[in-house]
Amino acid sequence: MDAAFWHQRWQEGRIGFHRSEVMPLLERHWPSLDLPAGSRVLVPLAGKTLDMAWLAAQGHRVLGVELSQLAVEQFFAEHALQPEIEDTCHGRHYRAGDIEMICGDAFALDRELLADCVGVYDRAALIALPTELRQRYVGTIYARLPAGCRGLLITLEYPQHEKDGPPFSVDETEVRRLLEPDWEVGLIERRDILAQESSFQADGVTALRTAVYRLEKRD
Repeated sequence: MDAAFWHQRWQEGRIGFHRSEVMPLLERHWPSLDLPAGSRVLVPLAGKTLDMAWLAAQGHRVLGVELSQLAVEQFFAEHALQPEIEDTCHGRHYRAGDIEMICGDAFALDRELLADCVGVYDRAALIALPTELRQRYVGTIYARLPAGCRGLLITLEYPQHEKDGPPFSVDETEVRRLLEPDWEVGLIERRDILAQESSFQADGVTALRTAVYRLEKRD
């Protein structure tokens, strides 16, 4: 799975992972992180998620990172925002109010850029990556976030042999293997969602759960 795969998905409009509403799990659990107003929040592999606008509306400064320029441009257009655009060493940087997006490789983000990201929201990043890329993802992006950073991680759990990803199944054992001991990991909700996911049912998936974790990076 390479960059061309995702560019093709966006070009063809095959973006079933995009939600037309804010993620209810974000609305329910984000306040528990108790991040100060003005905190900068990283949203990796952001697509054009409405969750970024919601986070900004809560008083946060949002940094989204997305490979597809089409997704980035659609986000700003759909929110009637006119971003300032600058080419940087990290990629094309879009800024509008409290929302900024980098169109580029998330794996190339450095510690300096992420130094003031005291929050992270990962709904569709970890589960978008196959097994061989998940360790690299955590070892770069998560490793470069500062100590004390707090966030939410949302995953899916299903019998992987019943469906090809993405999204992939990432169970609690793997979450803890990837993130501990650098992060404190707390499971705060797990629920059965198969009845609400017709595409998984159509693929013959027999069980589907979503899990939400609270994260905090240790010193």
